[in-house]
Amino acid sequence: MANPSTLSPDRSQITGIVLAGGRARRLGGTDKGLIDCRGRPLVAYAVALLQAVAGSVVINANRNAERYATFGYPVIPDATDNFDGPLAGLLAGLAYARTGYVLTLPVDAPLMTEAVLRRLPDALAAQDADVCVPDDGVRLQPVFMLVRRNLKSSLEAYLADGGRKVDAWLAGQRLAIADCSDVPAVFANVNAPEDLVRVERLMREGGPFPPA
Repeated sequence: MANPSTLSPDRSQITGIVLAGGRARRLGGTDKGLIDCRGRPLVAYAVALLQAVAGSVVINANRNAERYATFGYPVIPDATDNFDGPLAGLLAGLAYARTGYVLTLPVDAPLMTEAVLRRLPDALAAQDADVCVPDDGVRLQPVFMLVRRNLKSSLEAYLADGGRKVDAWLAGQRLAIADCSDVPAVFANVNAPEDLVRVERLMREGGPFPPA
């Protein structure tokens, strides 16, 4: 029988957090999650994906809470009004969650797939870690992360100290890396209008996605 500590967290143990709380300066301040992408707002892709891999889903948003609520999931803001970045969204999710783990997904990555996200719990268990992030073959992609909920205190202390950089916080944790070098395109995100054009083109072409 497998040692329980080596078992991958299953779907029921994970709360999915859509990170939709940014300012989107390069998009003129438009609320990124509500931008149309091939007939659907970006947030619709994110919640559908997390629903498939997590037992519950919550949207972290600092604007347009009423519109986000129409998608049928709880909407939670950051603890401050400062738009402190993805770690602030992660902390809001850790405070909300009642599961042992949270999984973050940026709202602007519609090419991400279930198969890739499922690599994170497997890698976390295999490497006996508290946090797992993917590596696209060139760099880490730390806004996609699976985190044990018991790291809430560590993150609170880091943010209270003025820290904002994801990489710096991760450096102090037991970190696992999920190898996703075979599918770098799934991490494409929408930071500017030209990014949206590129992502929509990849979606039309089917994209270099891994098997389910």
